[in-house]
Amino acid sequence: MSHDVNEAVFVVDMQAGFFEDEPLSSRREELVGTVNRLTAAARRVGLPVFVITTVHSRDRSTWTLNMLDDDQGYLFAGDPTTELVEGLDTQDATRVEKTRDSAWFGTDLHLRLKNLAVDRVVLVGVSTHLCIVQTARDGYAMNTRMSVVTDAVATERPDYEETVLQQLVDDRQATLETVDEVIARWSSADAVT
Repeated sequence: MSHDVNEAVFVVDMQAGFFEDEPLSSRREELVGTVNRLTAAARRVGLPVFVITTVHSRDRSTWTLNMLDDDQGYLFAGDPTTELVEGLDTQDATRVEKTRDSAWFGTDLHLRLKNLAVDRVVLVGVSTHLCIVQTARDGYAMNTRMSVVTDAVATERPDYEETVLQQLVDDRQATLETVDEVIARWSSADAVT
């Protein structure tokens, strides 16, 4: 890294399957633009970007309880639903696959961040009320500072979003920032060194 900011960006579940229905389908273009702006800023200051996707096996071995209960899987490897949304810039990003809401569960992200001396993760993507919140809580449990970028996350449950984000703040498990605030913080830290 080019300075003392030891952060990484997690781009979570920006996959076609999550944007098929409203309200996410109408937010896709805006969200892609916002996420791309943040990841470009991260690259400029030398921060790692992880693109984290959900991919399941057809053999049911990775299915969640609700998938097993409903006897219906989704986001299978090779299906168009698992592809990244059109326009998402993944230049120099590291790809990581997960099978649960939390990006930490069953992945090697903790080791990767330890090796990179990362102590704060900046979260963007979908869905706020599930994968973003669970990833934030699990990161906090591993003593990693978590930041949710409020204008770079979205959910199919917008009525629920403010409540779950405020709960993260109230529980002191994450901070909330905007893209502009994160970029300004990175820029000022980079200017100091």
